[in-house]
Amino acid sequence: MTLHADENAIALLELGAIFFALGFLGRVAGRIGMSPIPLYLIGGVAFGHGGVVPLGQTFEFSHIASEIGVVLLLLLLGLEYTASELVTGLRRSWMAGVVDIVLNATPGAAVALLLGWGPTGALALAGVTYISSSGIAAKVLSDLGRLGNRETPVVLSVLVFEDLAMAIYLPILTAILAGVGLWGGVQALVVAVVVITVVLIAALRYGHWVSTVLYSPDREVFLLKVLGAALLVAGVASALQVSAAVGAFMLGIAISGSAAHSAAKLLEPLRDLFAAMFFVVFGLNTDPKSIPPVLGWAIALAAVTTLTKVLTGWWAARQAGVRRMGRARAGAALVARGEFSIVIAGLAVAAGAVEGQLAALATTYVLIMAVVGPIAARVVEPSVRVVQKMVPALR
Repeated sequence: MTLHADENAIALLELGAIFFALGFLGRVAGRIGMSPIPLYLIGGVAFGHGGVVPLGQTFEFSHIASEIGVVLLLLLLGLEYTASELVTGLRRSWMAGVVDIVLNATPGAAVALLLGWGPTGALALAGVTYISSSGIAAKVLSDLGRLGNRETPVVLSVLVFEDLAMAIYLPILTAILAGVGLWGGVQALVVAVVVITVVLIAALRYGHWVSTVLYSPDREVFLLKVLGAALLVAGVASALQVSAAVGAFMLGIAISGSAAHSAAKLLEPLRDLFAAMFFVVFGLNTDPKSIPPVLGWAIALAAVTTLTKVLTGWWAARQAGVRRMGRARAGAALVARGEFSIVIAGLAVAAGAVEGQLAALATTYVLIMAVVGPIAARVVEPSVRVVQKMVPALR
């Protein structure tokens, strides 16, 4: 009994230390105007295996909390869009989306092959370098007052295409990581496409019914119903090999109108808490000693994929008739990587089908890109103006 009490006390102390540290790191990030994701990852590395203060009693809770964090991240991302907006965005941005895949997935795949991680590692790292952070991009656009800019719909369209691409990519990656082979990957793709199509059609025609069933004027009841539905759908999606994260995203799309707005406001604090735990847990699984060997590759990937994302945004904005300054802003807004990149690397490492160094490389890469992205978005305008003054022909 005493031993059990001691274990509980240690677990509470460890959780308290984690939450307090996360709050402090979040405050520091807010003060310096950057995303807290890099600091959460660093905190996880510090508390993890080989870190300054290794943790022991909170592993199971932290793991479940991180899974809930992924579900809530994708659920709230889905709440930002309606099914019609997704379909419209897909029609408008499919060409830019293809350019995005080619330019930004290729560097990751190439590095994985160079490091000898094989086709599975190449598929995983390609996803890590491909997907922009919708959360960081949305926050940066809001913080800089650019939501009404002409290039912003282009940025959002590219992000929507990436989200849909993830809905197809994640089930395929999950199936391959599980060792089911090419046929299993094809089956996962078919199931994913069918599920996405059914959900989009249902959301377009019957989304108001989903909202009606879930909505309640009582905040407690509404919270329990939405959170319960999200976890149920995520569990079913996971059982179908479609990915729990994608299931939550599709549920978010199905919820519309005032119910979506209310759900977003209600779930934001929970999302922030559990998402922070997700990034911490990823850091916990990364040994600091594994970072130096991949630091050079992470920096090289960061340099190359910063340029390729800027080119993606520039090209997409140009196709929409946006002027040069807007094209540059669009490219810079897409630079940051974050939650999805960590989700992909986490799936790969948890499955044990790829090199453990992939986690270290992904963590280091996301750390760099989560810092570079917001900075690039802030400095792009003054930088372009300086260049235009030096080279009048570029005005």
